[in-house]
Amino acid sequence: MINRIRGVFTTTLNCFKIPELQHRIIFTVAVLFVVRLISLIPVPGLDGALLTEFLKESAAKNDNSLLGMYSLFTGGALERCGIGSLGIMPYISATIIIQLLTAVLPGLSKMAREEGGRSKVIQIGRYLTVLLCLGQGFFMSLGWEKPEALFPGFAGNLVLFSPDYIWAYRLQTVLVLTTGTLLLMWLGEQITERGIGNGISLVITIGILARLPDALLQVWGMFFPPEGVEKEFTALTAIAMVAIFVIVTGVVIAVTQAQRKIPVQYAQRAVGRKVYSGGSSFMPLRVNYAGVMPIIFAQAILMFPDKILSLMARTLDVPFFDQLSAMITYGSVGYMIFEGLMILFFSYFWVATQFNEIQIADDLKKYGGYIPGVRPGNATSEFLHRTMSRITFAGAMFLTAIAIIPLLITRGLNIPFAAATFFGGTSLLITVGVVLDTMRQVESHLLTRHYDGFLKKGRIKGRNG
Repeated sequence: MINRIRGVFTTTLNCFKIPELQHRIIFTVAVLFVVRLISLIPVPGLDGALLTEFLKESAAKNDNSLLGMYSLFTGGALERCGIGSLGIMPYISATIIIQLLTAVLPGLSKMAREEGGRSKVIQIGRYLTVLLCLGQGFFMSLGWEKPEALFPGFAGNLVLFSPDYIWAYRLQTVLVLTTGTLLLMWLGEQITERGIGNGISLVITIGILARLPDALLQVWGMFFPPEGVEKEFTALTAIAMVAIFVIVTGVVIAVTQAQRKIPVQYAQRAVGRKVYSGGSSFMPLRVNYAGVMPIIFAQAILMFPDKILSLMARTLDVPFFDQLSAMITYGSVGYMIFEGLMILFFSYFWVATQFNEIQIADDLKKYGGYIPGVRPGNATSEFLHRTMSRITFAGAMFLTAIAIIPLLITRGLNIPFAAATFFGGTSLLITVGVVLDTMRQVESHLLTRHYDGFLKKGRIKGRNG
């Protein structure tokens, strides 16, 4: 164990011996620091401290509502009325829409496959992000005007503007929130290009990890309550929490890196005067091919329907909308069912749009490769389609289980939701996936310069295999 720790320490030092890698790491850390500042700076004209105090009291009452999940993606900016209150969610929503349109619109699909067309599709996604920011920013400004509707139980006034200048407040808030999201998106792209790791994923991850100290304080308060407060949790609860954390973390790491290796045989072929010898290899098909995207997509869609239905029920005086809202409210059985179905759908949707079995079969045939026992061409593409469908189902079931674990832990052990999210669920999956992916990139730089990586017996597979 000591040797292992020493090896990790030595590898970390080696990262700073490579100038390019050193600059990338420092750049990434500096940008992530700016990301955290965006979540801490409040929107002008709003009393963020008042809302922060209210939400802390709500968290102490084990409120596992929508706000707890939304805060994961904003890094706590919503709690402070920060300029990054929209977070990166508009960009994720735009990505969902573009992926759906690419699958149903032949023109957009053709553009995405053409050389240079992909950049045009990305540009369309950015314009769509701006439109979503403007719409979501406007509704969020209205929500802050009447915080009791957005935050049940809140008593007070967040807006410091005079009623005579209410439209000035709305316009300012919309522009500030839109700018905050676009800045986060741009910073994420800069990390991807000039830093280390996937920028957008790291922006989400740093927001999740920023909530870790509060979660640890809640866990400490569970077992060591203040004087005069009765202790509700026993040592058995602590053992159960540790066991769940270890098991879930191990399963997440194992499934994240799990692969189905399809054997591939290459025949000897001649190209001009060169003769290429045959050989055998394998094609890695990841069990969790879609990564964490199906969970993010599902939660992005299910984030606000209950609030919208509840608002419609009060506005239109229709009790039926209240019943629907209760069925799909965050943490309910209906919510779990809908989330599971949407995760299943988006898992297959992501594979259908990103995994092109026809192109893979054509490439194998072109370079003289074939899967033993399977004919080249259409038979190979059908084999890959069947195989990928089966392992995608297993990956979708895994994602569904991971997504509902925090809800089950909160209900079963009566653990605060902010703490339960770190014992399973989206936050753990995102953190593990991003850490593995970042370590994989760091290791690639190290091995290129003949340094040992973090794993001396083999490279980290990461999310890209």
